[in-house]
Amino acid sequence: AEVRLSGWIHRKRDHGNLLFVDLRDHYGITQVVIDISSPLFETLDKARAESVITVDGKVVKRTAETINPNLPTGEIEVYASNIEVQSSAEVLPMPVFGDVEYGEEVRLRHRYLDLRRESVHKNIVLRSQVISAMRQKMTAQGFLEIQTPILTASSPEGARDFLVPSRMHPGKFYALPQAPQQFKQLLMVSGFDKYFQIAPCFRDEDARADRSPGEFYQLDFEMAFATQEDVFAAIEPVLHDIFVEFGGGRDVTPYPFPRIPFDESMAKYGSDKPDLRNPLIISDVTEPFRGSSFGIFASNIEKGSVVRAIPATGAASRPRSFFDKLNNWARDEGAAGLGYIVYGEDGEAKGPIAKNLDADRIAQIKEITGVANGDAVFFACDKELAAAKFAGKVRDKVCDELELREEGMFKFCWIVDFPMYEEDDDGKIEFSHNPFSMPQGELEALENQNPL
Repeated sequence: AEVRLSGWIHRKRDHGNLLFVDLRDHYGITQVVIDISSPLFETLDKARAESVITVDGKVVKRTAETINPNLPTGEIEVYASNIEVQSSAEVLPMPVFGDVEYGEEVRLRHRYLDLRRESVHKNIVLRSQVISAMRQKMTAQGFLEIQTPILTASSPEGARDFLVPSRMHPGKFYALPQAPQQFKQLLMVSGFDKYFQIAPCFRDEDARADRSPGEFYQLDFEMAFATQEDVFAAIEPVLHDIFVEFGGGRDVTPYPFPRIPFDESMAKYGSDKPDLRNPLIISDVTEPFRGSSFGIFASNIEKGSVVRAIPATGAASRPRSFFDKLNNWARDEGAAGLGYIVYGEDGEAKGPIAKNLDADRIAQIKEITGVANGDAVFFACDKELAAAKFAGKVRDKVCDELELREEGMFKFCWIVDFPMYEEDDDGKIEFSHNPFSMPQGELEALENQNPL
């Protein structure tokens, strides 16, 4: 068959009597072959990588030994009969071919080249496919896709607004929405039962780990006359099916997803966003240390502190340097150190803490944490919230050091029953959750109950 292909020269390989050119376009790579005796050889030999060419030629089946199973077009090649150079490339500031990683500054300055790279190109295509699938799944449930205003009034939601000056109203500004929160609630008040959009959100923030700076998009939706379970039931099949379809064959938590109360999540995982692929569970071992001869913990407990225990499966076989490394890490995290007990294969408890506890207390800790001979236990002692958060960090660190995290899966859960308020460092009460939430007990609880 005769074909005409247009695209970019990805790379060239000169095999003496034949010149092989990988021609790249949106759909992939096709191998083009030119004989050295052809008048086209000189034209193509001079063309640099990333030059744009149009090739006319004949599709030929490759021989068995030259088939490339890594390419969708790997069973064929095109013998060129005519080549036209549409645009000759100069020496490029960053090559497209290869796996070399460049800094963000270089990539963004030459974004048109960065977007040609296979990994980035695949991400853009994947994003389009995921958004398309979201639209289909939300529409199938009766949600209407409605675009809400981009130029609006300022409505602080915990971040700084991006402001846009108005030419018609000097000295006044529009704000770009941090989220469509008020607009989607207006839609519900106006009688629209189910709304969604792939919403652009703008937040003038720095790029901290728990923030989304600049511009980002989210699947935003709202439902009228809905309970918490109605919302879960609407979004769970969307999330599940999206991850099944695009998750590369990894296992996905079946819905309904587990519901974990906030207090339980903080107690067991030391986080309100736990990674359930980590099998380690935190335990409360305050009582075995209360009134014990391990003075540091005992005195802190009298002052209102608690003790959290983090198991370390199989860590008893690790050398002393393993525990020293974690102790130094804990100090870098701002803790005084990281105490531990090692339960040897023979059942003997070892370590600095074990030397200062009687056998009954050591046995209680072993029973509460559920560890076995050959395991170790690390400890965090502080006020309840601080101890929980640090224990969560230790849990993640120990999991990574012991390589215990389950791979090849997505584990979802809902964290429910969040506190509505919390105290800041100055004792002032502030929102600990989105203020657009309905408190348990509704308005009566909000007005009459202690906010904490």
